[in-house]
Amino acid sequence: MAGRCRGKLVSGALAVVALAAAPTIPEFAGQGSGRPAGSQLAAQQPDLERSRRRLEEIRAERERLRQEQERLQGQVRDAGRELDNLERQRETTNRIVNELERQIGGLGSQLDNTAVQLALAEDNLVDRRAVLERRLVDIYKRGALHTFQVLLAAESFSDLLSRYKYLYLTSRQDRALVTDVERLRNRIQAQRGELVTVQEQLDRRRTEREAELRSYRQLAEERSTQLRRLRATTQSTNRRLSTLARDEENLIDVLAALERARRNTARPAPNAGSGAASRGNTGAGMSTADLGRLDWPVNGRILYDFGPDTLPSGARINRHGIAISAAAGTPVTTVSAGRVVLVQRLGTYGLSVIVEHPSGYFSLYMQLSTASVAVGTEVAKGQPIGTVGGSNTPEGPHLYLEIRGDNQIALDPTDWLRRRN
Repeated sequence: MAGRCRGKLVSGALAVVALAAAPTIPEFAGQGSGRPAGSQLAAQQPDLERSRRRLEEIRAERERLRQEQERLQGQVRDAGRELDNLERQRETTNRIVNELERQIGGLGSQLDNTAVQLALAEDNLVDRRAVLERRLVDIYKRGALHTFQVLLAAESFSDLLSRYKYLYLTSRQDRALVTDVERLRNRIQAQRGELVTVQEQLDRRRTEREAELRSYRQLAEERSTQLRRLRATTQSTNRRLSTLARDEENLIDVLAALERARRNTARPAPNAGSGAASRGNTGAGMSTADLGRLDWPVNGRILYDFGPDTLPSGARINRHGIAISAAAGTPVTTVSAGRVVLVQRLGTYGLSVIVEHPSGYFSLYMQLSTASVAVGTEVAKGQPIGTVGGSNTPEGPHLYLEIRGDNQIALDPTDWLRRRN
C-alpha cells in the first residue's frame, strides 16, 4: 500500500515537474514600467502639427508677397504699393516668428517631459536589474535540480500542489521580471532616440527663428530705407512737378502771346502774288486734312505717349506731347510749312523752336541740341530746323514734339503723323 502511494506521489511529481517546465506566457504586471514611450506627449502632437501647418501657410503667403514685390520692382515703380508690400511681408515674418516661438515652447515641454520619463525609466531599470541579479544569484546557489528536489520532498499530494504553486508563481515572477527589464531597456533606448530627435527639432526651430528675426530686421531696414527714399523722391517729384507746371504755364503764356501777335499782324490776303512770294515754297500750312499724313520730324520709337503718364517715382503727370527717341545730333525737320516764331530755352523743355503755321496751328520742337533757324524764318515742310538733344534728361537723347491748336489746346501728335507699318 505504501509502495503504491509512493509510486503515485512520484508520478504526480513528475507530471507537476513537466507542467512547471512547460513554457508559459506570463502576464506582465507592468510594475515600474510606467506609461508607454510618448503616450504622455500624444496630446501635444496635434498642437504642434497644427502649428506646422499654419507655419507653412504663412510662409506661402510671404513667398507670394515677395513675388509680388519683384513684379512691382520690374514694372513702373509704385512706391505706395511697394511700401505696403514690405509692411505686409514684415507682418507675415512676425507671424512666422510667433509660430516658431509656439513650436519651440511645445518642443521644449516635450523635451523636458521626455527627459523626466527617461530618468524615471533609467532609475526603474536599475532597481529591476538589482532584483533580477539577486534572483539569479539565488537560482545559481540552489542549483539546476532545486525544482525537482522541492517537488520530490513533498510529503503529500496537497503539499505537492502547494509546492508546485509556489514554484509556478516564482517562475512567473522571474519571467515577468526578465520581461520588465527587457521592456524598460527598449523603452529607454526609444526615449533616448526621441530625446535626440526632439532636441534636433528644437535646434532647427531656434535656427529658423534666428533667420526669421534677421529677415524681420532686414525688412524693417528696407522699409525705413524705402520711407526715406519715398520722402526724398516725393520732395524731388514735387519740385519737378512744380517746375513742369511752371514751365507749362510759361509755355502757355508764350503761345498766347504768339497767338495775339499773329492775330494783330494778320497777313493780308495774297494779291499780286506778294504773299506767295514772301513765303516761297512753304505750302498751305497745316489743316485737319493733314491728320495722319504728316512726316515724322525724326525716325525713332516713342518713349512716352500723349496724355496721362506715370513717372518712375509713381507720380501722375499729363503729357501734352510725345517723346521720340533718336541719337543726339540727329537732324530735326518740320512737319509742315510755316514761320519760326520762337527760338530759345524754355526751362525743362530745353532749347525749343516753335513754328507757326498759316492755319493757326503751332508745332513745337523741344529738347534740341542746336537750332539752325532764327525767328522770322519761313520754313518749308521737311526742312531741318535743328538737331536732337536731351542727353541729360532721364529719357536720354530724344525730341519732344507738341502740336497746339486754337487757345493753346494740346493735340495728340500721333493723330497727325503718318501711320507706321
